[in-house]
Amino acid sequence: MRPKRKSPIWHPFTQHALHDVMTEIVRGDGAYLYARDGSRIIDAISSWWVVTHGHCHPRIVSAIQEQAGRLNQIIFAGYTHDPAEEVAAQLLKLTPDGLDHVFFSDSGSTSVEVALKMALGYWHNIGKHRSRIVVMEHSYHGDTIGAMSVGARSVFNAAYGPLLFDVTTIPFPAKGHEQAALDALDSICRKERPAAFIVEPLILGAGGMLMYPAWVLREMKQICERSDVLLIADEVMTGWGRTGTLFACEQANVTPDIACYSKGLTGGALPLAVTLCRAEIFHAHYSQDRTRTFFHSSSYTANPVACAAASANLDLWRHKNTRDQVALIAKLQEQELEPFRSDSRFANVRRTGTITALDLKTTDPGYLAGIGPKLGVFFKDRTLLLRPLGNTIYVMPPYCVTAADLAEIYSAISDAADAVYRSCIS
Repeated sequence: MRPKRKSPIWHPFTQHALHDVMTEIVRGDGAYLYARDGSRIIDAISSWWVVTHGHCHPRIVSAIQEQAGRLNQIIFAGYTHDPAEEVAAQLLKLTPDGLDHVFFSDSGSTSVEVALKMALGYWHNIGKHRSRIVVMEHSYHGDTIGAMSVGARSVFNAAYGPLLFDVTTIPFPAKGHEQAALDALDSICRKERPAAFIVEPLILGAGGMLMYPAWVLREMKQICERSDVLLIADEVMTGWGRTGTLFACEQANVTPDIACYSKGLTGGALPLAVTLCRAEIFHAHYSQDRTRTFFHSSSYTANPVACAAASANLDLWRHKNTRDQVALIAKLQEQELEPFRSDSRFANVRRTGTITALDLKTTDPGYLAGIGPKLGVFFKDRTLLLRPLGNTIYVMPPYCVTAADLAEIYSAISDAADAVYRSCIS
Protein backbone atom coordinates (compact mmCIF):
# COMPACT_ATOMS: atom_id res chain seq x y z
CA MET A 1 0.00 0.00 0.00
CA ARG A 2 1.41 3.36 -1.06
CA PRO A 3 0.12 6.54 0.55
CA LYS A 4 -1.67 9.24 -1.44
CA ARG A 5 -0.96 12.44 0.43
CA LYS A 6 0.35 15.96 0.01
CA SER A 7 2.56 16.39 3.09
CA PRO A 8 5.88 14.54 3.44
CA ILE A 9 5.67 14.71 7.25
CA TRP A 10 5.69 11.45 9.22
CA HIS A 11 3.73 12.17 12.41
CA PRO A 12 4.45 10.53 15.80
CA PHE A 13 2.28 7.69 17.12
CA THR A 14 0.22 7.94 13.93
CA GLN A 15 -0.79 5.16 11.57
CA HIS A 16 -1.07 7.14 8.36
CA ALA A 17 -2.85 4.31 6.54
CA LEU A 18 -5.78 4.85 8.92
CA HIS A 19 -5.41 8.53 9.79
CA ASP A 20 -3.74 10.62 7.12
CA VAL A 21 -5.55 13.98 7.40
CA MET A 22 -4.05 16.21 10.08
CA THR A 23 -5.94 19.03 11.77
CA GLU A 24 -4.01 22.22 11.07
CA ILE A 25 -3.67 24.47 14.11
CA VAL A 26 -2.91 28.14 13.51
CA ARG A 27 -3.08 29.65 16.99
CA GLY A 28 -3.17 28.84 20.69
CA ASP A 29 -4.55 30.93 23.53
CA GLY A 30 -5.05 29.77 27.11
CA ALA A 31 -6.88 26.44 27.13
CA TYR A 32 -7.86 26.75 23.47
CA LEU A 33 -6.44 25.89 20.08
CA TYR A 34 -7.74 27.41 16.86
CA ALA A 35 -7.82 25.37 13.65
CA ARG A 36 -7.39 26.58 10.09
CA ASP A 37 -11.15 26.21 9.53
CA GLY A 38 -11.83 28.64 12.39
CA SER A 39 -13.00 26.09 14.94
CA ARG A 40 -12.01 26.49 18.59
CA ILE A 41 -10.71 23.32 20.28
CA ILE A 42 -10.53 22.81 24.04
CA ASP A 43 -7.11 21.34 24.84
CA ALA A 44 -8.19 18.74 27.40
CA ILE A 45 -4.81 16.95 27.53
CA SER A 46 -2.46 19.96 27.60
CA SER A 47 -1.11 19.09 24.15
CA TRP A 48 0.47 15.81 25.26
CA TRP A 49 0.76 16.85 28.91
CA VAL A 50 3.12 19.80 28.47
CA VAL A 51 1.03 23.00 28.65
CA THR A 52 0.51 24.05 32.26
CA HIS A 53 -0.61 27.69 32.53
CA GLY A 54 -2.08 27.86 29.02
CA HIS A 55 -0.95 28.33 25.44
CA CYS A 56 1.09 31.46 24.72
CA HIS A 57 1.20 32.64 28.32
CA PRO A 58 2.20 36.33 28.12
CA ARG A 59 5.04 36.18 30.67
CA ILE A 60 6.62 33.13 29.05
CA VAL A 61 6.22 34.52 25.53
CA SER A 62 7.80 37.80 26.61
CA ALA A 63 10.77 36.01 28.17
CA ILE A 64 11.31 34.03 24.96
CA GLN A 65 11.19 37.14 22.78
CA GLU A 66 13.59 39.07 24.99
CA GLN A 67 16.13 36.24 25.23
CA ALA A 68 15.98 35.44 21.50
CA GLY A 69 17.28 38.94 20.76
CA ARG A 70 20.16 38.63 23.25
CA LEU A 71 21.61 35.10 23.04
CA ASN A 72 19.91 32.22 21.29
CA GLN A 73 22.49 29.43 21.48
CA ILE A 74 25.90 28.60 22.95
CA ILE A 75 27.78 25.36 23.49
CA PHE A 76 27.26 24.33 27.12
CA ALA A 77 30.54 22.44 27.53
CA GLY A 78 32.88 24.97 29.11
CA TYR A 79 30.36 27.84 28.88
CA THR A 80 27.29 28.95 30.80
CA HIS A 81 24.70 31.75 30.73
CA ASP A 82 22.30 33.54 33.05
CA PRO A 83 19.06 31.76 32.04
CA ALA A 84 20.54 28.33 32.78
CA GLU A 85 22.00 29.49 36.10
CA GLU A 86 18.65 31.01 37.05
CA VAL A 87 16.73 27.84 36.20
CA ALA A 88 19.15 25.63 38.14
CA ALA A 89 18.98 27.87 41.22
CA GLN A 90 15.18 28.02 41.12
CA LEU A 91 14.88 24.26 40.65
CA LEU A 92 16.98 23.54 43.73
CA LYS A 93 14.61 25.73 45.75
CA LEU A 94 11.46 24.05 44.43
CA THR A 95 12.43 20.38 44.21
CA PRO A 96 12.73 18.02 47.21
CA ASP A 97 15.61 18.79 49.58
CA GLY A 98 18.71 16.75 48.87
CA LEU A 99 18.81 17.14 45.10
CA ASP A 100 21.95 19.18 44.56
CA HIS A 101 23.01 19.13 40.91
CA VAL A 102 21.19 19.88 37.64
CA PHE A 103 21.99 18.36 34.24
CA PHE A 104 20.19 19.86 31.23
CA SER A 105 18.86 17.99 28.21
CA ASP A 106 16.00 18.50 25.80
CA SER A 107 13.28 15.86 26.23
CA GLY A 108 11.75 13.53 28.77
CA SER A 109 13.25 10.47 27.09
CA THR A 110 16.68 12.05 27.18
CA SER A 111 16.34 13.02 30.83
CA VAL A 112 15.69 9.33 31.57
CA GLU A 113 18.72 8.28 29.50
CA VAL A 114 20.80 10.74 31.51
CA ALA A 115 19.43 9.34 34.79
CA LEU A 116 20.29 5.76 33.83
CA LYS A 117 23.81 6.78 32.77
CA MET A 118 24.26 8.73 36.00
CA ALA A 119 23.28 5.68 38.04
CA LEU A 120 25.55 3.27 36.17
CA GLY A 121 28.38 5.82 36.13
CA TYR A 122 28.06 6.24 39.88
CA TRP A 123 28.54 2.53 40.62
CA HIS A 124 31.29 2.19 38.03
CA ASN A 125 33.25 5.13 39.39
CA ILE A 126 33.11 3.99 43.02
CA GLY A 127 34.37 0.56 41.97
CA LYS A 128 31.22 -1.55 42.44
CA HIS A 129 29.79 -3.75 39.70
CA ARG A 130 26.08 -3.01 39.85
CA SER A 131 24.25 -2.58 36.57
CA ARG A 132 20.81 -4.17 36.91
CA ILE A 133 17.81 -1.84 36.62
CA VAL A 134 14.47 -2.60 38.30
CA VAL A 135 11.27 -1.28 36.75
CA MET A 136 7.54 -1.39 37.42
CA GLU A 137 5.03 -3.36 35.36
CA HIS A 138 3.14 -1.24 32.77
CA SER A 139 5.68 1.59 33.02
CA TYR A 140 6.64 3.91 30.19
CA HIS A 141 9.71 6.14 30.28
CA GLY A 142 10.19 7.30 26.70
CA ASP A 143 11.14 6.21 23.20
CA THR A 144 14.95 6.26 23.08
CA ILE A 145 16.74 2.94 23.54
CA GLY A 146 17.48 3.17 27.25
CA ALA A 147 14.08 4.65 28.01
CA MET A 148 12.35 1.89 26.04
CA SER A 149 14.43 -0.73 27.83
CA VAL A 150 13.14 0.37 31.24
CA GLY A 151 9.57 0.58 29.96
CA ALA A 152 7.11 -2.28 29.67
CA ARG A 153 7.64 -4.62 26.75
CA SER A 154 4.64 -3.86 24.57
CA VAL A 155 3.47 -2.79 21.14
CA PHE A 156 5.45 0.42 21.70
CA ASN A 157 8.79 -1.36 21.43
CA ALA A 158 8.16 -4.89 20.10
CA ALA A 159 10.02 -4.22 16.83
CA TYR A 160 13.11 -3.01 18.64
CA GLY A 161 13.58 -5.91 21.05
CA PRO A 162 17.11 -6.79 19.87
CA LEU A 163 18.31 -3.34 20.91
CA LEU A 164 16.87 -3.36 24.43
CA PHE A 165 18.70 -4.44 27.57
CA ASP A 166 17.20 -6.80 30.16
CA VAL A 167 15.58 -5.43 33.30
CA THR A 168 13.86 -6.89 36.35
CA THR A 169 10.17 -6.06 36.72
CA ILE A 170 8.02 -5.78 39.83
CA PRO A 171 4.19 -5.94 39.71
CA PHE A 172 2.15 -2.76 39.58
CA PRO A 173 0.85 -2.02 43.12
CA ALA A 174 -2.84 -2.31 42.22
CA LYS A 175 -5.38 -1.68 44.95
CA GLY A 176 -5.37 -4.61 47.34
CA HIS A 177 -2.06 -5.90 45.96
CA GLU A 178 0.29 -3.17 47.13
CA GLN A 179 2.17 -5.39 49.56
CA ALA A 180 2.92 -7.98 46.90
CA ALA A 181 4.62 -5.33 44.80
CA LEU A 182 6.58 -4.06 47.79
CA ASP A 183 7.65 -7.57 48.78
CA ALA A 184 8.82 -8.23 45.22
CA LEU A 185 10.90 -5.05 45.21
CA ASP A 186 12.38 -5.87 48.61
CA SER A 187 13.34 -9.39 47.54
CA ILE A 188 14.95 -8.19 44.31
CA CYS A 189 16.89 -5.43 46.07
CA ARG A 190 18.23 -7.81 48.72
CA LYS A 191 19.13 -10.68 46.39
CA GLU A 192 20.18 -8.97 43.15
CA ARG A 193 21.67 -5.73 44.53
CA PRO A 194 20.58 -3.75 41.45
CA ALA A 195 21.97 -0.37 40.49
CA ALA A 196 18.67 1.48 40.49
CA PHE A 197 14.89 1.30 40.60
CA ILE A 198 13.11 3.67 38.20
CA VAL A 199 9.48 4.56 38.77
CA GLU A 200 6.77 7.00 37.72
CA PRO A 201 5.61 8.39 41.07
CA LEU A 202 1.88 7.92 41.84
CA ILE A 203 0.72 7.66 38.21
CA LEU A 204 1.83 5.53 35.28
CA GLY A 205 1.06 7.72 32.27
CA ALA A 206 1.15 6.01 28.87
CA GLY A 207 0.71 2.64 30.58
CA GLY A 208 -2.93 3.54 31.13
CA MET A 209 -3.04 6.33 33.73
CA LEU A 210 -2.72 3.73 36.48
CA MET A 211 -2.64 5.26 39.96
CA TYR A 212 -1.28 4.12 43.32
CA PRO A 213 -1.08 5.80 46.75
CA ALA A 214 1.75 7.90 48.17
CA TRP A 215 2.44 5.49 51.03
CA VAL A 216 3.52 2.87 48.49
CA LEU A 217 6.06 5.26 46.98
CA ARG A 218 7.36 6.02 50.48
CA GLU A 219 7.77 2.31 51.21
CA MET A 220 9.57 1.76 47.91
CA LYS A 221 12.05 4.49 48.79
CA GLN A 222 12.70 2.90 52.18
CA ILE A 223 13.27 -0.50 50.58
CA CYS A 224 15.79 1.04 48.18
CA GLU A 225 17.59 2.78 51.02
CA ARG A 226 17.95 -0.44 53.02
CA SER A 227 19.68 -2.15 50.10
CA ASP A 228 21.61 0.89 48.89
CA VAL A 229 19.71 0.97 45.59
CA LEU A 230 19.33 4.29 43.80
CA LEU A 231 15.74 5.48 43.32
CA ILE A 232 15.10 7.29 40.04
CA ALA A 233 11.84 9.26 40.00
CA ASP A 234 10.58 9.87 36.47
CA GLU A 235 8.48 13.00 37.04
CA VAL A 236 8.45 13.98 33.38
CA MET A 237 4.64 13.77 33.38
CA THR A 238 3.81 13.84 37.10
CA GLY A 239 5.66 17.08 37.82
CA TRP A 240 4.42 20.66 37.66
CA GLY A 241 1.25 20.26 39.67
CA ARG A 242 -0.32 17.37 37.80
CA THR A 243 -0.73 15.21 40.91
CA GLY A 244 -1.93 18.11 43.07
CA THR A 245 1.47 19.05 44.45
CA LEU A 246 4.28 20.64 42.48
CA PHE A 247 6.02 17.25 42.35
CA ALA A 248 4.51 13.85 43.09
CA CYS A 249 7.34 12.87 45.43
CA GLU A 250 6.25 15.60 47.85
CA GLN A 251 3.14 13.60 48.73
CA ALA A 252 5.28 10.71 49.95
CA ASN A 253 7.84 13.02 51.59
CA VAL A 254 10.46 11.34 49.42
CA THR A 255 13.65 12.72 47.93
CA PRO A 256 14.76 10.50 45.06
CA ASP A 257 18.43 9.96 44.37
CA ILE A 258 17.86 11.05 40.77
CA ALA A 259 14.85 12.89 39.37
CA CYS A 260 13.74 13.57 35.78
CA TYR A 261 11.69 16.64 34.87
CA SER A 262 10.52 17.90 31.48
CA LYS A 263 7.13 18.55 29.77
CA GLY A 264 5.83 21.44 31.91
CA LEU A 265 9.31 22.74 32.70
CA THR A 266 8.86 25.60 30.21
CA GLY A 267 5.11 25.76 30.68
CA GLY A 268 4.85 23.81 27.43
CA ALA A 269 6.42 26.55 25.31
CA LEU A 270 9.74 24.98 24.26
CA PRO A 271 11.50 21.61 24.65
CA LEU A 272 13.74 21.39 27.71
CA ALA A 273 14.50 18.75 30.34
CA VAL A 274 16.62 18.37 33.44
CA THR A 275 17.94 15.48 35.48
CA LEU A 276 18.68 16.30 39.11
CA CYS A 277 20.80 14.16 41.42
CA ARG A 278 22.20 13.95 44.92
CA ALA A 279 25.67 15.30 45.60
CA GLU A 280 27.30 11.87 45.97
CA ILE A 281 26.37 10.95 42.39
CA PHE A 282 28.00 14.11 41.07
CA HIS A 283 31.03 13.58 43.32
CA ALA A 284 31.53 10.05 41.97
CA HIS A 285 32.19 11.67 38.59
CA TYR A 286 34.28 14.56 40.00
CA SER A 287 37.94 13.73 39.55
CA GLN A 288 41.26 14.78 38.08
CA ASP A 289 40.94 11.53 36.16
CA ARG A 290 39.24 12.47 32.89
CA THR A 291 37.97 8.93 32.34
CA ARG A 292 35.46 9.57 35.14
CA THR A 293 33.83 12.42 33.21
CA PHE A 294 30.06 12.14 32.67
CA PHE A 295 30.04 11.57 28.94
CA HIS A 296 26.69 12.89 27.81
CA SER A 297 25.58 15.91 25.82
CA SER A 298 23.26 17.21 23.14
CA SER A 299 23.95 20.11 20.82
CA TYR A 300 21.20 22.20 22.39
CA THR A 301 21.97 21.46 26.04
CA ALA A 302 20.53 24.30 28.17
CA ASN A 303 19.50 26.33 25.15
CA PRO A 304 19.27 29.95 26.40
CA VAL A 305 15.85 30.65 24.86
CA ALA A 306 14.34 27.46 26.30
CA CYS A 307 15.92 28.27 29.67
CA ALA A 308 14.42 31.76 29.58
CA ALA A 309 10.99 30.19 29.07
CA ALA A 310 11.65 27.81 31.98
CA SER A 311 12.77 30.65 34.23
CA ALA A 312 9.56 32.58 33.52
CA ASN A 313 7.55 29.44 34.19
CA LEU A 314 9.34 28.79 37.49
CA ASP A 315 8.64 32.38 38.53
CA LEU A 316 4.93 31.65 38.12
CA TRP A 317 5.22 28.66 40.47
CA ARG A 318 6.58 30.90 43.21
CA HIS A 319 3.20 32.60 43.52
CA LYS A 320 0.50 31.17 45.75
CA ASN A 321 -2.26 31.83 43.23
CA THR A 322 -0.66 29.38 40.79
CA ARG A 323 -0.88 26.54 43.31
CA ASP A 324 -4.35 27.69 44.37
CA GLN A 325 -5.42 27.33 40.74
CA VAL A 326 -4.10 23.77 40.68
CA ALA A 327 -6.17 22.97 43.78
CA LEU A 328 -9.24 24.52 42.15
CA ILE A 329 -8.84 22.48 38.97
CA ALA A 330 -8.42 19.30 41.03
CA LYS A 331 -11.67 20.11 42.88
CA LEU A 332 -13.56 20.85 39.66
CA GLN A 333 -12.22 17.66 38.09
CA GLU A 334 -13.51 15.61 41.02
CA GLN A 335 -16.93 17.22 40.80
CA GLU A 336 -17.24 16.42 37.11
CA LEU A 337 -15.90 12.89 37.57
CA GLU A 338 -18.20 11.91 40.46
CA PRO A 339 -21.28 10.92 38.39
CA PHE A 340 -19.15 8.48 36.39
CA ARG A 341 -18.30 6.48 39.52
CA SER A 342 -21.78 4.94 39.46
CA ASP A 343 -22.02 4.73 35.66
CA SER A 344 -22.09 1.07 34.65
CA ARG A 345 -20.53 1.86 31.27
CA PHE A 346 -17.24 2.76 32.94
CA ALA A 347 -14.75 1.01 35.23
CA ASN A 348 -11.85 2.13 37.42
CA VAL A 349 -12.96 5.76 37.61
CA ARG A 350 -10.02 7.54 39.24
CA ARG A 351 -8.32 10.84 39.97
CA THR A 352 -5.00 12.03 41.33
CA GLY A 353 -4.63 15.80 41.54
CA THR A 354 -5.64 17.39 38.26
CA ILE A 355 -5.55 14.11 36.31
CA THR A 356 -8.67 11.98 35.87
CA ALA A 357 -9.09 8.71 34.03
CA LEU A 358 -11.83 6.16 33.44
CA ASP A 359 -12.01 2.97 31.42
CA LEU A 360 -14.84 2.47 28.97
CA LYS A 361 -15.94 -1.16 29.27
CA THR A 362 -15.18 -3.09 26.11
CA THR A 363 -14.37 -6.62 25.06
CA ASP A 364 -10.92 -5.63 23.77
CA PRO A 365 -9.31 -3.36 26.36
CA GLY A 366 -5.82 -1.93 26.12
CA TYR A 367 -3.92 0.55 23.99
CA LEU A 368 -4.95 -1.07 20.69
CA ALA A 369 -8.62 -1.41 21.65
CA GLY A 370 -10.78 -1.01 18.57
CA ILE A 371 -12.88 1.59 20.31
CA GLY A 372 -9.91 3.95 20.73
CA PRO A 373 -9.83 5.44 17.19
CA LYS A 374 -13.63 5.78 17.22
CA LEU A 375 -13.46 7.73 20.44
CA GLY A 376 -10.76 9.95 18.97
CA VAL A 377 -12.93 10.80 15.95
CA PHE A 378 -15.93 11.48 18.18
CA PHE A 379 -14.01 13.92 20.38
CA LYS A 380 -12.46 15.67 17.40
CA ASP A 381 -15.94 16.19 15.94
CA ARG A 382 -16.90 17.79 19.28
CA THR A 383 -13.88 20.14 18.94
CA LEU A 384 -12.07 18.61 21.90
CA LEU A 385 -8.45 17.53 22.05
CA LEU A 386 -8.84 14.23 23.89
CA ARG A 387 -6.56 11.35 22.92
CA PRO A 388 -7.73 8.13 24.64
CA LEU A 389 -5.23 5.43 25.52
CA GLY A 390 -7.26 2.68 23.89
CA ASN A 391 -10.40 2.34 26.00
CA THR A 392 -8.96 4.59 28.72
CA ILE A 393 -10.20 8.16 28.53
CA TYR A 394 -8.24 10.69 30.57
CA VAL A 395 -8.44 14.43 31.16
CA MET A 396 -5.32 16.48 31.96
CA PRO A 397 -6.11 20.10 31.15
CA PRO A 398 -4.03 23.28 31.46
CA TYR A 399 -4.71 25.07 34.72
CA CYS A 400 -6.49 27.97 33.01
CA VAL A 401 -9.35 25.71 31.92
CA THR A 402 -12.76 26.95 33.09
CA ALA A 403 -15.59 25.14 34.86
CA ALA A 404 -17.64 25.52 31.68
CA ASP A 405 -14.83 23.92 29.63
CA LEU A 406 -14.70 20.95 31.99
CA ALA A 407 -18.48 20.54 31.88
CA GLU A 408 -18.25 20.42 28.09
CA ILE A 409 -15.46 17.86 28.21
CA TYR A 410 -17.27 15.48 30.56
CA SER A 411 -20.56 15.88 28.73
CA ALA A 412 -18.78 14.73 25.58
CA ILE A 413 -17.30 11.74 27.43
CA SER A 414 -20.78 10.68 28.52
CA ASP A 415 -22.13 11.20 25.02
CA ALA A 416 -19.23 9.18 23.61
CA ALA A 417 -20.25 6.25 25.78
CA ASP A 418 -23.71 6.43 24.23
CA ALA A 419 -22.66 6.98 20.62
CA VAL A 420 -19.48 4.90 20.38
CA TYR A 421 -19.80 2.35 23.15
CA ARG A 422 -23.24 1.13 22.11
CA SER A 423 -22.16 0.75 18.48
CA CYS A 424 -19.25 -1.45 19.59
CA ILE A 425 -21.31 -3.83 21.69
CA SER A 426 -24.34 -4.07 19.38
